[in-house]
Amino acid sequence: MNKYEVVYSQEAIRDLDDVWEQVAMASKDRDITEKYLDDLQDAIEAMATHPKTGIPLYYEETFTGYYFVKFKEYMAFYRIEDSKMLVDRILYAKMDYIRRLGL
Repeated sequence: MNKYEVVYSQEAIRDLDDVWEQVAMASKDRDITEKYLDDLQDAIEAMATHPKTGIPLYYEETFTGYYFVKFKEYMAFYRIEDSKMLVDRILYAKMDYIRRLGL
């Protein structure tokens, strides 16, 4: 079975930095923050074997081309292109992610 290459966009990398800051501020513990980020990335990268098993994102009853995986309070949005899983954004689940994705 082929594993897709997971590629993070620059925005997704900035999003991970934001998640790190938010978790660090809430927990005030570097070890907890590091584990949270590791677990988040593990949840994303676990999809690389079967990326189409992620939750498809529909907007106005049309598939947007995005799938997402939810991890605790965050959602990672990705697209599939050839043998790559392109992670575009990692956003707080309660925000207006449709607008943030530009849909």
